[in-house]
Amino acid sequence: MKSTILLAVGLAAGSVGAGETAATAQTDSPLAHVSNSFHFAVPASLSRASAFFGPEGERCWAGDHWNPVFLYPQPAKDVEGAVFTVQHGPHSSVWVNTLFDQAGGRMQYVSFVPDTLVFTVDVRLSALTSSTTKVEVTYIRTALHAEANEDVLAMGKRDGENGPEWQQAIEHCLAAERKSER
Repeated sequence: MKSTILLAVGLAAGSVGAGETAATAQTDSPLAHVSNSFHFAVPASLSRASAFFGPEGERCWAGDHWNPVFLYPQPAKDVEGAVFTVQHGPHSSVWVNTLFDQAGGRMQYVSFVPDTLVFTVDVRLSALTSSTTKVEVTYIRTALHAEANEDVLAMGKRDGENGPEWQQAIEHCLAAERKSER
């Protein structure tokens, strides 16, 4: 338990980075640690695009499996410091929004699945034009025990392939918004 807390705090504070072995030093087996990024562009202004990357904003495009249950704040709102859970099949993950700067296009989350893995999701948006925004997403995942290594490696592989799916889903939301405004 102590190594889990230390790893989560280290990831949240940025003191444990890619390739570092803070978790391995406290266990007998090497633990999987992967970092994967992807990027894409969406046809929306920076302010509009950034609204899609809070837990509530993602409901439009992230699919039926994305149903965050807010512990804080109440009522649910996309803010820095938000704490929520998400059910993934038999597993529940706990999420903390550690950075939510919608105007600056930066969002970061720390999440953990108890006794399985800890991960961060870092989102950086930048205006390419007044109506097009570049989205860069980085996932960093670390297994909390060797039995989770295979799952962490598989998730890491999928993380790097998410760009086209996310882009298409967000574009679908934007198109539905435009249609409803008519």
